[in-house]
Amino acid sequence: MRINDNFTVPVIVQAGQLPWAPSPAAGVDRRMLFRIGDEVARATSIVRYAPNSAFPRHTHGGGEEIVVLDGVFQDEHGDYPAGSYFRNPPGTSHVPASQDGCTIFVRLWQFRDGDRDQIVRRPAEGRQLAPRLGAASAVELFDDGFENVRFESWMPGSPVTVENARGLEMLVLAGSLSIGDQTLLPQGWARLPAGQPLRAVCGADGAKVWLKDAPLLHPDVRQLP
Repeated sequence: MRINDNFTVPVIVQAGQLPWAPSPAAGVDRRMLFRIGDEVARATSIVRYAPNSAFPRHTHGGGEEIVVLDGVFQDEHGDYPAGSYFRNPPGTSHVPASQDGCTIFVRLWQFRDGDRDQIVRRPAEGRQLAPRLGAASAVELFDDGFENVRFESWMPGSPVTVENARGLEMLVLAGSLSIGDQTLLPQGWARLPAGQPLRAVCGADGAKVWLKDAPLLHPDVRQLP
């Protein structure tokens, strides 16, 4: 399966309008944003856990990066409420579940070969940064020199420009924004090749976004089996 696998063109998807597709685990459904592969895949998805659902134990051969969008995501290591961000590097394993149900944003098999940083940021954790023009706040979640990941809150009605030297990925967490003639609501996702800055205008309620500044596919990305 191949979905949005051309990294040389911009991609903008209002994921909240996509149909849910069942996963192999009962009660766990997906909205697929990017995918190369079948069940084991290099993939970016929105995943919904019904109450009392779980995914079987598995090892992350290519790493896993997660933002909890709503509800509480859980595994044997703890509970992660909405607003949590974490990275499970290659070789880690867990049993993901949700007692009350949740929705998460997940990136799989997109870690660099030597990336072993395991990070957990619960709500309000991270390094406060000086906000860019049009932003009210910025929190750095992760930076290893190869990629920078952050949450930013953008002010109502403000134009915001994010420069893009190496590749940029964005997810709308709350509020709304427009890119050209497209309006993105929560779960709106954009991916821009290097050299194409993100130019957005926030809606009346502003916007909270997740941003990743990194190559869209690392040259030394973990190889699929």
